Amino acid sequence: HQVNDSISNVRQLSQLLRPLILDDFGLDAALRWLTEGFQQRTGIDVDYKSNFAERLPDETETHLFRISQEALTNIARHSGATRVQLQLTAANGQLRLSVADNGRGLRSGGESNSGMGMTGMRARARSIGGEFTLGAGTGGSNGAGGLCIAVSLPLPSAPVARVPAGAAPVSELKALP
Repeated sequence: HQVNDSISNVRQLSQLLRPLILDDFGLDAALRWLTEGFQQRTGIDVDYKSNFAERLPDETETHLFRISQEALTNIARHSGATRVQLQLTAANGQLRLSVADNGRGLRSGGESNSGMGMTGMRARARSIGGEFTLGAGTGGSNGAGGLCIAVSLPLPSAPVARVPAGAAPVSELKALP
């Protein structure tokens, strides 16, 4: 029983580190999967909305997924939130990822602003040419303003080509006779 539990935990951890759905179906599907799992694990209501189903470069998708993951982890650990809104929207040549909650928000003095999680999210956003911002969240009946973490970046001008898993790279394909 303990071995089966350990194997299950390792599989779950592996999926959270680099979910196959991100490689196979892209960021939109991976964020939908992430929010559904977060809601099941924490009991915090999540409203996920997206108008973007295109593919992005692998590094960009991975960083945006990790930023979302870190933001949700911080919400579960520190915010006391009961509701989260995660949005992935494309408009006017820009892509915006936002994660907003109705929790406590940041403490005065900024110590929450300089934690390793915030630093990592900021660095990930910069590494893909994005801008990381903090703002007011969705508010709540408890009078708290919550927190909104957002990343905005320019959309690539050309679509991202994907090679199906197991397919030979274009450089290895031979011309037809």
